[in-house]
Amino acid sequence: MSETVATTTSPTLVHRPRSFFEPLNIGEMFSKPQPLQVEIGAGDGSFLIKYTSLHPEYNFLGVERLLGRLRKIDRKGQRQGLQNLRGLRIEAAYFVEYLLPADSTDIIHIYFPDPWPKKKHRKNRLVNERFTELAHRVLKDRGIVYLRTDDADYHEQMVTVFDANPRFERIETPEELSAVKTDFERGFNAEGIPTRYAAYRRR
Repeated sequence: MSETVATTTSPTLVHRPRSFFEPLNIGEMFSKPQPLQVEIGAGDGSFLIKYTSLHPEYNFLGVERLLGRLRKIDRKGQRQGLQNLRGLRIEAAYFVEYLLPADSTDIIHIYFPDPWPKKKHRKNRLVNERFTELAHRVLKDRGIVYLRTDDADYHEQMVTVFDANPRFERIETPEELSAVKTDFERGFNAEGIPTRYAAYRRR
C-alpha cells in the first residue's frame, strides 16, 4: 500500500506571479479589494511596514530586488498581521514598464534610490524622463508619485524631469507622510544630511 505524504506550504506575503512577462493581476494578490500603493525599492521595509500599519484602507505592494531584504519584509509583515501587504522580488524599472498594470495605482513611493553619482553611470538612474511617462501610465487619475533622496544632483534631476512633463503637477509632501522615515533616512539625518522631497500628481 502506498503512503500519502501531506505537504504544507509556509505562509508568505511574497507574491509569486504566474508570469513575469505579462501585467500582474492585482485583484488576486490581496484578500480585500482596496486602492493600491506601491513602494519601489522597499529596502528592509522600515517605511513600508510602518506606513502599511497606519493605513489599513489601502493595499500595499513593496518591490525589492534583493531576496534577503524581501524576506525581512515578509517576516515583519507577518509578525504584525498585515494582510494588506505583499512583496515582490523584481528589478524596479522592469516592474514599472512591464508588470504594473495601466491605471492600477493610487500612489507610488520611491525613497532613496541608487543615485549613481558618476556621470557615466547616471543613465542607470530609475527616475528619468522616460520614467515620468511610465508613472503616468500606471497611475490612476490624480494618482501621486512621492520621491525622497539625500543626493542633491539626483533631486534636481527628479524635479527637472517631472516639471517638464505637462501631465504632472507639483504638490507638497504631507507632514503625516514625511514623518515616517526609512532606516537609511534616519541614518542620513543623524549625520546632518537633509532629506530632499518631491511629489507630483497625475493630471
